Amino acid sequence: MNIDELLRRYAAGERSFSGVNLGKLLTEKVSLYRVNLCDVDLRSANLVDVDLCRTNFSRANLSRANCYRANLTAVNLIEANLSEANLRSANLILAELGRATLVKATLTSAKLWKASLNGANLSYADLSYADLSGADLVGADLTGANLTGTDVSGSNLVTAILTKANLQDADLSGTNLWKANLQDAILRNTILSDGTIQR
Repeated sequence: MNIDELLRRYAAGERSFSGVNLGKLLTEKVSLYRVNLCDVDLRSANLVDVDLCRTNFSRANLSRANCYRANLTAVNLIEANLSEANLRSANLILAELGRATLVKATLTSAKLWKASLNGANLSYADLSYADLSGADLVGADLTGANLTGTDVSGSNLVTAILTKANLQDADLSGTNLWKANLQDAILRNTILSDGTIQR
């Protein structure tokens, strides 16, 4: 299948491309909505500026994919592999990322407002200056993650692992941290509840 066939089938109403290797087909500025791409192999794919709003990427392999500024609003990335992916400035508002693997992923300035990341592995990910306000991070692993200047206000971090995470200048006001592990976390100028922690 080439890109012309993909777009022709999409224009004809086909929405399921599950299991297809689309790594060389989905290129910059492609727009596909509500497509089923579960289990697809997109390792190291170039997805800069693509518009894949509401796409089903469950269990997809997007490791090391370049998703810079991609529109991934309300996508299903449950159990997807996004390790070392570039998601800088990507729009992941309302995205479903439950149990996804984002180890060492770059999410600098990404929009994750009200995203679901319950049980996700974000260890050593770069989330600096991202918007995680209202996000579901129950049980998420953020070991060693960089959350410098990140807005985590109103999010749910119950039982989350934040060991050695960098939370300098982060906003955690209104965040539920019940049983969260903050051992050796950097909390310099972190806003917690209505006050600022300096440590």
